[in-house]
Amino acid sequence: MSTQLKANALSFFESIIMGVAGSAPGFSIAVAISSLLVTAGFGSPNAVVVFALPVLGIALAYKGLNQKIANAGAAYEWTKIGFGKFFGYFSGWALLIASMVFMVTGSVPLGTATIDLIDPSLADHVLLTTSIGAVWFVVIAYVLISGIEITSKVQVVMSVVELAILFGISLAAFLHTGLGHGVNPFSWDWFRFDYTAHGFASSALIVVFLYWGWDVTANLSEETRNDTPNAAGHGGFLSVFVTIGSFVAFTVATLMMFSLRDAAHFSDNLIYHVALAAGLGRFGGYAAALALILSSIATLETQMLQFSRTLFAMGRDRALPGYFGEVHARTVTPVRTMYLLLGVGLVVIFVSSFMPSIATILADSVNAIAVQVSYYYGLAGLVCAWLYRDSYRESTGRFLQYAVAPALSAVALIALGAYALWTFNTTTKLVGIGGLLAGIVFYRPGGYARGAAVALADRGPA
Repeated sequence: MSTQLKANALSFFESIIMGVAGSAPGFSIAVAISSLLVTAGFGSPNAVVVFALPVLGIALAYKGLNQKIANAGAAYEWTKIGFGKFFGYFSGWALLIASMVFMVTGSVPLGTATIDLIDPSLADHVLLTTSIGAVWFVVIAYVLISGIEITSKVQVVMSVVELAILFGISLAAFLHTGLGHGVNPFSWDWFRFDYTAHGFASSALIVVFLYWGWDVTANLSEETRNDTPNAAGHGGFLSVFVTIGSFVAFTVATLMMFSLRDAAHFSDNLIYHVALAAGLGRFGGYAAALALILSSIATLETQMLQFSRTLFAMGRDRALPGYFGEVHARTVTPVRTMYLLLGVGLVVIFVSSFMPSIATILADSVNAIAVQVSYYYGLAGLVCAWLYRDSYRESTGRFLQYAVAPALSAVALIALGAYALWTFNTTTKLVGIGGLLAGIVFYRPGGYARGAAVALADRGPA
């Protein structure tokens, strides 16, 4: 087996699509916007915009870092080079843990959406929902094992259809409200900054989860051709703006269509309920279920890609067993990492089937994932700020873009994750702290056969 991924497999356009698929507007809207409405209330549109700022700062960091070195390990590799093996390892480990937890968060809505197409009254049946989600999980893993080129083509089709459905339902909701059928008239006050101390942290973490996933473009940088300079870095950054538009539109539409009390109960599939309330009938319900299925498949695929590429890079460096640092001769993909993900993912999904409700599964996993993401995003932002600390000599704009913005974003996210660990429930604390501490068991100070002393060479403007 080789240790090189398939070069030039993805175009710049496909990189943007991968970024959008990673954040998964349909999936994120369906499972997390109702939780945001519970914590932020009528200030939810403000939360979607304001808490996107640190994410954009980290997206700038990824763009700048990818310009210096493209690596399948992305945050793991950059943090290792900037701050040493220990912090690099735990940056990669945080992503692996977040991905594992996401196998549940991503698979459960797939089960829910599939049931919505057959009998919506069964959507709260935990065992049935997780079982169907597990079947989808296996099917998606098989597609990824088949190769990155097949995966990317599937992603393009699914994401275009998903975005078209979301746009259509959003437009229908706005028109429906404009005709006087809404519950709340639109108000600019919804964009006003007004939070309680706990509501601020909770809302911010939910929004971090909403946007998480665009960074898969960096993990695919070794497989992306630079038909546009720094295609993977620019692709991730631009994809964030697509998701911001989607989240703002649906959050506002939901506030206009429902009371806060009603919206809080739509954690199974918010898109489905908005479509029905907008007067789109059974056809709208089917379209909403299809959008969630496509988006859930897309985000599970991209998260599996992030997991497999990060584990592959760590195996290639011997930070984790070298067994994972090789690719299959025919598909040129790290299939061994996928086999591990399949096994552990199915176990995690099975365990989740014993939780009391779908809403509990989603709420706890969203919070736990956001803590891990805040940590490894924060480290990447600090690394970028450090590596670009002297860029003011070249350009003030470059210094603000790749040093100041990433540093401020990193501090905000790390502080947020630390605060959350002491304010959230036992499950979030257990996964957030326990997940990171578990990495100590596998940490190998004597590893790192390659890459530890890689020099960063700036390849021009990022």
